[in-house]
Amino acid sequence: MLQHIMFIHIFAKILIIKKQMDTKTLFNERRSVNYFDKDRDIDEKLLKEIVNMAVLAPSGFNLQPWRIIAVKSKQGKQKLFELANKQEKVTDAAYTLIVVGNKNGYDDSNPVWDEMLQSVGGKTEMVNGAKKAAAYLYGTSEERKIKFAESNAGLLAMSLMIAAKEFGVDSHPMSGIDFDGIHKEFGLKEGESVVMLICLGYFDTSKKLYPRRPRLSFEEITTIV
Repeated sequence: MLQHIMFIHIFAKILIIKKQMDTKTLFNERRSVNYFDKDRDIDEKLLKEIVNMAVLAPSGFNLQPWRIIAVKSKQGKQKLFELANKQEKVTDAAYTLIVVGNKNGYDDSNPVWDEMLQSVGGKTEMVNGAKKAAAYLYGTSEERKIKFAESNAGLLAMSLMIAAKEFGVDSHPMSGIDFDGIHKEFGLKEGESVVMLICLGYFDTSKKLYPRRPRLSFEEITTIV
């Protein structure tokens, strides 16, 4: 019996180590790919799996002030190509995602508040308190509204790239774009903000991927106070 318990304990530790190694591999293998194989598509079912995994990203009060415009059509890609400094990755990738942040995502129109009310057993005072806090933290200035939208949508963006790699899909984030032009051409609402583009597809293996450049270390970027 004791031997059986020890075996279970050792097996559990192996599973934990494997999970940690898989996560490390995932981070090491995710690269910003410049060249995409234009002949390899991503089916919509796979895109849904990537997005449904990525939305596990955190957000303030779980308000999820974001949405995604997945540009797939030839016409849409061409329009985006012109607004992204004519970078060919936009037309070659299977999809280019426009990650959109909602500057007004803290207000009463967000359906997440209704979900929160159900989650807390109908305690309206709790939800009203959260609404007041969110309005104060995120809605008292234009600067705070922008910060709210872009910081939360930024969390989703990184989550999208990690989730994509989990499914074997490559990605490339882009911010060298015409933000105002994309806002206009893709019909974003007044309170929405274009945060970045993310190309999704498969690396063109006929091209060479440059070695990963060094990253700053803990000692270089971290101050403990």
